[in-house]
Amino acid sequence: MKVDENLIKKYSKTGPRYTSYPPATFFDENFSNIDFEKKIIQSNDENPQNISVYIHIPFCPQICHFCGCTTESGFTKPFLERYVDAVIKEITYVSKLINKNRKLTQIHWGGGTPNAISYKYIERITNKLYEVFDFSQNYEMAIECNPAHLEFRHIELLKKFGFNRISVGIQDFRNDVLNAINRKPSKLPIDDIIKKIKDEGFTGTNIDLVYGLPLQTVDSFKKTVEKAIDLNTERIVTFSYAHVPSVLPRQKILEKIGFPSSKEKALMYENSYEMFIKSGYVSIGMDHFSKPGDEFEIALKNKQLHRNFQGYCTRETTGQVYAFGASSISQLDSAYSQNIKNAAKYIAEIEKNNLAVFRGYSVIKEQKIVRDAINSIMCNYYLDINEIADKYFCSKEKVIEIIDFDPKRFEDFIFDGLLKIEKNKLTVFEKGRLFTRNIAMRFDPLIKQKVGTYSNTI
Repeated sequence: MKVDENLIKKYSKTGPRYTSYPPATFFDENFSNIDFEKKIIQSNDENPQNISVYIHIPFCPQICHFCGCTTESGFTKPFLERYVDAVIKEITYVSKLINKNRKLTQIHWGGGTPNAISYKYIERITNKLYEVFDFSQNYEMAIECNPAHLEFRHIELLKKFGFNRISVGIQDFRNDVLNAINRKPSKLPIDDIIKKIKDEGFTGTNIDLVYGLPLQTVDSFKKTVEKAIDLNTERIVTFSYAHVPSVLPRQKILEKIGFPSSKEKALMYENSYEMFIKSGYVSIGMDHFSKPGDEFEIALKNKQLHRNFQGYCTRETTGQVYAFGASSISQLDSAYSQNIKNAAKYIAEIEKNNLAVFRGYSVIKEQKIVRDAINSIMCNYYLDINEIADKYFCSKEKVIEIIDFDPKRFEDFIFDGLLKIEKNKLTVFEKGRLFTRNIAMRFDPLIKQKVGTYSNTI
C-alpha cells in the first residue's frame, strides 16, 4: 500500500478520533449524578445487553510527556487505599442499578499505569467484580501494563486473579526515544516477558507501539516493527501520536526536540502496514493488526467489528460500558458519562454521593444513526444504508437525510481512488484506510460547530 504524498497534504487536517459520537468535546457539565443514574436504569432495556466494565487507575510513578491520558504521580499508600475503596464503593452502587440477568463479557483496566500499584488492590477490585456481576463463560479481562514495572511474579498473579489478556505498552524499543518522552525502558527483556505471558496460558497478548514520536525516523520505526513481528504476539497496535499541547501542556516540552513530518509519519504507517501484512498479520481498523483466526479478524470478515474508548472489540462480546474510577467514561446506548478527573475530588464525591459525574451527554436517536454510520466506516471500511434503516425501523430515505448521504459530497474521495459508492453502499478501499477519519467527518453534522481541539487526522 503506497501513500500518495499529495493526498497527505490534501487531507491532513484536524478532526475527531470518533471513539464516541458525539465526541467528548460535546459532553456537558450539566449532566449530573441523577441523570447518570436514570441512564443506567434505562440501559437495562437497551442493546447490547452484555456488560463491559472499565477500571481506571490514574496513577503513574512518572508521567510520560506524550501521554494523553488522565494521570497523576506522587501518590501515597493511604491515598491509594482510599482510591481503591472509592472504586469499590462506586462498583457496588452502580451494580445494584443493573439487571442481574445481564452477563459481564469484558473488563478492561487502563490508566495511568494499572500494574504499578500493589497487586492486592487489583485483587480487591477484581473480587468485587466477581461478587456483583455474572461473568460470561468466555469473558475477557485485560490490563494495560508498562513493562518498566512488570515482573514474572506479577504475570503469575494476574493469571491467578482471572486476567486472560495483557496489553504491553512498549511504544518504542529505542531507549533514546523512551528517554525523550520521559518513559523508563522495560525492567526485563521484552522477549522474556512475552514468553512468560504465553507460558502462563493467557489467551492473548497485545503490544502497543506509537509512531510520530521525537527522535523516531522512518528507518528506526522499521526496526521497531521488525522487533514487534519477531515477538509473534496475537495483536499489535501502532498508534499515531496525537500532538495537542493546547489540551495537554506537558506535550510542549517535546516541541524542543521536534517531531517527524506528516510525510514521515505516513511512511511509518505505510511501511508498518506492509511489513505486518507480509508477515501474516491482518489489518484491523486504522491501527490494529491481528493474527488470522483472532476474534478481531473474524469480526472484520463478518463486518461485526466495533470500537469504544478502550479500543476495538467485537459486537459479539462488547457490551454497554460501565466505567469506574477518576476520569473514566461510561458508554451506554443513550448516554456518555465521565467521572471527575482529579482523584482526590473523585474520592470525596464517591464517599459522599456514591457517584462522581463530572460531565456527560444524552444521545438522541438521530445521533445514534450517525454514530452507527461513523463506526461502520471506522471499523469495517463500509457503510450500508439499508442495514442501519433496518436496525432503527425507519426508511432508508430517513437515514440518508440524517447523515446527509449524497455521492456528490464524496466526489473528491472517489476521484482519488479512496472509496466507491454503489446504490446505498459505501466501500473504503485499502488505499483509503489512512483517511477513514476524514471520510467519517463527512457524516458528522456537528463538525461544522468546531467545538473543542482535535489532533491531526494523519
